[in-house]
This record gives sequence, C-alpha cells and structure tokens, in this order.
Amino acid sequence: MNAPNLAARLLAAADLVRRDSIVADVGSDHAYLPIYLCLTGKIRGAVASDVNEGPLARAMINVKEYHLEKRISLLLADGLAGIEKYSPDDIVICGMGGELITEILKKAPWTKNGKIRLILQPMTHADKLRAYLADNGYSVIDEKLVKEEKIYQLICAEYTGTPETCSELELIFGKHNIRKDGEVFREYAEYVRRVFLTRYEGKRRAEKDASEEERVISDIDRLLNKNIT
Repeated sequence: MNAPNLAARLLAAADLVRRDSIVADVGSDHAYLPIYLCLTGKIRGAVASDVNEGPLARAMINVKEYHLEKRISLLLADGLAGIEKYSPDDIVICGMGGELITEILKKAPWTKNGKIRLILQPMTHADKLRAYLADNGYSVIDEKLVKEEKIYQLICAEYTGTPETCSELELIFGKHNIRKDGEVFREYAEYVRRVFLTRYEGKRRAEKDASEEERVISDIDRLLNKNIT
C-alpha cells in the first residue's frame, strides 16, 4: 500500500525523524505523518495523540485503513500527558503556536533526556520557543525553512543540560538557517523585515519608542548584506 502524500512541512519533519525510532506525533490530526513513517519503513512504531476526539477518530479510521493498528497507538491527550509511557525516541509537534509548544514542554520535564529528539514546527513565535529551548538546556541541532503557501520553520533539538546564549536574530531565524542561507531564507528574512518596518512606522506615527524595531531592521539589513558578499 502506498504511503499518503504529505505536505512539504510534514515531509521536512519526517526527514528529521531518526531511523528505527519510536515516534510520538503530538496533535497528530489525521495521523498521516506516523502512517507515512511506518509505510516507508523508517520507524518501528508510533503513538499519535490529539486533545480532541474528532481528529483522533479520523486518525483511527486512517490507521485501520492502512492496517497499522499493531504499530500505531492512538491516545486522547493534552500535549505530552501520558506519552511518556510509550517511551518515544522522537517527539514531533507540528502546527501549533510556539508559546503553546513551550507550555507543552514545560509540563513534560521527562523530555529533558539526551536520548529524546524534539522535532518542532511552530506556527508563530518561533523566537520564544527557541529562547525557552536555549534557556533550559535543549540544544538546537538542525533547522529547516519550508515554503508552502507560507514559509514554515522546523526546529530539531536534543537535551544537553547546558543553557545556550542566542542573539536576537538567532532567536528569530535560527542559527542553522542563518548559516545555511539560501533563497527561502532570504525571502523569509525580507518578510520579517517588512513586519518590523510596519511596527516601526506605526510606533513613529504614534510617537512611541521604536528603537527596538529600528535595531532589528538594521541587524537584518547587515545580515543580508553580509551573506551577499
């Protein structure tokens, strides 16, 4: 049976999953990611969870359709609650806000385990998620930018126990994305620049302090110019 087609951002997440791992897909919705990983032979098994019964019911239908009931467990759960008993090697959390992902990790201190890999795709506030990871001893080992109808960020992290210091731009864009550069990175940097420019102009019109926005715009300009040369 052919594996289901995945959106580009989920394919990128699948690429970051380690071979022969047990995967926890949090907020799995239709369970297409663990189904894909099982059918392509990359993982040994998975647990797919969701906080709502509707998506979990759809996931159950799909798991049965692909005859994967013995390899994919389904769990009605809020965040990572109850996931620990499945002893996942890799944890995937896609399609949630960065602040929500942060709260989920805060409630699951058992993820502070150097054997566990986190694969995170924040829809918003990636900077706040990166700040939490850096402050709490999770080291970001890889990152990706994926373009669909918009540009998504993926963050791959493992616990080392050593807090890290990140610059403001590293929190916004990710140090690995900055290093890799590339067309999608530049498009995303230009988008972020426009966001900060809009904030800057709004604050200036309201006669408010816009020094933070001005600084970030200047830093982005230096970054892009630096990467051009």
